[in-house]
Amino acid sequence: MEVSEPVLQQAVDRRRPTVQDYVDNPELLRKLRRRTLMIVVLSQIFGGAGLAAGITVGALLAQDMLGTDSYAGVPTALFTIGSAAAALLVGRLSQRLGRRVGLAAGFLSGCFGALGIVLAAVIDSVPLLFVSLLVYGAGTATNLLARYAGADLAKPTERARDISVIMVSTTFGAVAGPNLVDTMGRFAESIDVPALAGPFLLAAAAFALAGLVLFIWLRPDPIKVAFAIAEAQRKSATSTREESSVSAADKRGVIVGTTVMVLTQIVMVAIMTMTPVHMKHHGHSIGDVGLVISIHVCAMFLPSLVTGLLVDKFGRKAMTYAAGVTLLSAGIVAASVPADSMPLLIVALGLLGLGWNFGLISGTAQIVDATTVATRAKLQGAIDVLIAISGASGGMMSGVIVDHASYAALSLGGGLLSLLLIPVVLWTRNRLQ
Repeated sequence: MEVSEPVLQQAVDRRRPTVQDYVDNPELLRKLRRRTLMIVVLSQIFGGAGLAAGITVGALLAQDMLGTDSYAGVPTALFTIGSAAAALLVGRLSQRLGRRVGLAAGFLSGCFGALGIVLAAVIDSVPLLFVSLLVYGAGTATNLLARYAGADLAKPTERARDISVIMVSTTFGAVAGPNLVDTMGRFAESIDVPALAGPFLLAAAAFALAGLVLFIWLRPDPIKVAFAIAEAQRKSATSTREESSVSAADKRGVIVGTTVMVLTQIVMVAIMTMTPVHMKHHGHSIGDVGLVISIHVCAMFLPSLVTGLLVDKFGRKAMTYAAGVTLLSAGIVAASVPADSMPLLIVALGLLGLGWNFGLISGTAQIVDATTVATRAKLQGAIDVLIAISGASGGMMSGVIVDHASYAALSLGGGLLSLLLIPVVLWTRNRLQ
């Protein structure tokens, strides 16, 4: 019995596409890019909620368990140190086994870390708290590393836009998380868990869902498809960039992109970490803290879509300069406003988040521009290690600075530090051109 050609064609159309199919078919690749973005967006909605827990109540939980302000920056430092190690491991795992396995493992590790923090609060164990904060950092690292997965299949002129779509999606969970502080606190108390540990229950569930979404649905793996495309281009001699060593322009992109993200991370983490403690000392409720932090996180992620378009239109370096100026403005406002003024604190933290947004997207776009798919995930993980370490340094020093000087000194110092973005970009350009 002969099978007609239309029937055979239908059977071919119904089969699962192979990686080679995406290499050969631009329309199929376009659909995969769009599907990949949707899956990563969904995971980021959950991941953002997990990320917000540590930002909102981490310093307050440490202050409560340790009984001093000097170590209030320790939680931020620990989970950013943990995120540094996780960024390296997740980056290497993603390079070897794909984004799906690497990102899912990172989010699930963050889930276990959040549960450990809850247990540490219940049994009042500071050592367990510190260890769990390190593991919790895996979730925060993965939440940021996921932005690269959205750019694996993008054209060079659309990379910043795709990265920004991922960043915007984080807003929904990241803004909801701090506003659920009171609700999760009451829920925690109803099951005999300290109120400040409540948000970490939310973080555990959120990170678990983010990891499962990626593990189940991120198929085929975008970085594997991107590697196959690059290999096909190399073989057909249509692209010599993958064959050549890293050029001076590529080195410049890596240096500038890394420096931008490191400096913006230091400034943002330092001021953000001590704002809840500063507010608590001046009579603000935990609900007020949650509102300010949620608006800050909103400013970190929500403008991303516009930022991505601006980065693609006006260039990476122009938006780097904008990041420096915006962060300086945030530091000046935070240092000068009355501590009991909620509206002005919101303005300060909003500017802080916006400046970080400008820096992260412009820096990330430069990194993607300057790397090849053959080493991209591993190098991106290594760069995020530096970002995490810089955040840890900012978080650790912030408590010491405030304890020995003031919140105003911390804020103004951070704002002035951000101005280094401008000479660094100019110096790097002149040295490497």
